Amino acid sequence: MKAYVYILKSLKTKEYYIGSSGDPQKRPMEHTSGKVFATKYKIPYVLAFSQLFESNESARKAEAKLKKWKRRDFIDKIISDGIIKSEIKGD
Repeated sequence: MKAYVYILKSLKTKEYYIGSSGDPQKRPMEHTSGKVFATKYKIPYVLAFSQLFESNESARKAEAKLKKWKRRDFIDKIISDGIIKSEIKGD
């Protein structure tokens, strides 16, 4: 099953949240509406980026790598480039 990696930006704190989901609309909306404990104190959010992956496993691997690195400049570059490069995807 295909899945997405998404990056949300908090309009309140300007911080990013990285996640993955099979539904590129539903899960980010859950964050924005305050239904997710990890993000509800930083709402509202805007969807800054999303990218389709061939499988849920590959999306989760990319999500984990991005979360592990936690570099704002790196995340800004992904958003501006519009793509997560293959070295991050684990292909």
